[in-house]
Amino acid sequence: MTNYRIATIGGDGIGPEVVDVARTAVDAVARQEGFGIEWEEHDWGSGFYHEHGRMMPEDGLAQIGESDAIFFGAVGEPGLPDALTLWGLLIPMRREFDQYVNLRPARFVPGVRTPLVDAEGIDLLIVRENTEGEYSEQGGRFGRGTPREFATQEAVFSRFGIERITEYAVAAARERSGRVTSVTKSNGIIHSMTFWDEVVQEIAARNSDLEWRSVLVDAMAAELVLRPRAHDVIVCSNLFGDILSDLASATIGSLGLAASGSINPARTAPSLFESVHGSAPDIAGKGIANPLAQVGSAAMMLEHLGQQRAADRVKNAIDAVIRAGDVTPDLGGVLRTKDVEQALLRELGA
Repeated sequence: MTNYRIATIGGDGIGPEVVDVARTAVDAVARQEGFGIEWEEHDWGSGFYHEHGRMMPEDGLAQIGESDAIFFGAVGEPGLPDALTLWGLLIPMRREFDQYVNLRPARFVPGVRTPLVDAEGIDLLIVRENTEGEYSEQGGRFGRGTPREFATQEAVFSRFGIERITEYAVAAARERSGRVTSVTKSNGIIHSMTFWDEVVQEIAARNSDLEWRSVLVDAMAAELVLRPRAHDVIVCSNLFGDILSDLASATIGSLGLAASGSINPARTAPSLFESVHGSAPDIAGKGIANPLAQVGSAAMMLEHLGQQRAADRVKNAIDAVIRAGDVTPDLGGVLRTKDVEQALLRELGA
């Protein structure tokens, strides 16, 4: 029997609550499909910081580096700067493990109320560059606390980085509709974004059988609302992908459905799977958190591990509970978090 070692970090806020539901669903389908999951728990996050002055141990990356995947809940707590929590835990994992692809699907499921008049047929895959771009450590502050204080932040775009994220988008498009949209802002950001466009255009020329579009990020934000079905695979820089993926999730009804994976395609290190919605401290501990984004992230993890049938069954279970209205209040239902867990297990026949 195939066994997988999964490093689990529940993190902060609702993270442990939704991770618990997703793990239960994964364990159920694993038993049915004949493979094993060994969950290795790590209590890292804001609570760990309050006790140790760090978001994770000094050797934390080494502890999880040999895992088959990382299953992550959320990070963030009122009173701690987001820059501290993110750069102390999540971003080091993305960079140390070369998880240069951030995948964020957005697919409408009938039964969800959305702000759009017609969301039927929305099925997007946002391919976000995940290790460079605007989220760079290059820069600094000068004259802190003085009238002359200023800050600099350098975006870093390499040919290597742009090429590999675009090639990944090409491969994804070949398995889907053959359409790729590149998001840019080269009319205003004169160096990095014109460079992005040039490299993407070179790859487009080598893959001319695909349908290519280049859209400015502000226009893209409007198109995701006005005509989202005009797009399929969307390749973006780190910042643009972060923003547009949240907007895409809103078009299908809720961030509570937004799954994601930070992928190391070469599999030289573990990939990481997490929900997009964050730690939601305002509802933590109330038992009403929507676990479906985390369960969707678990399905992405199973797919990455090569357990496609199990992944499809989990995704189908998510769709079924949504269609049945067996959902939490954020999606218009009345169920509590653990009630949704039971509904998922029923759909899985567990």
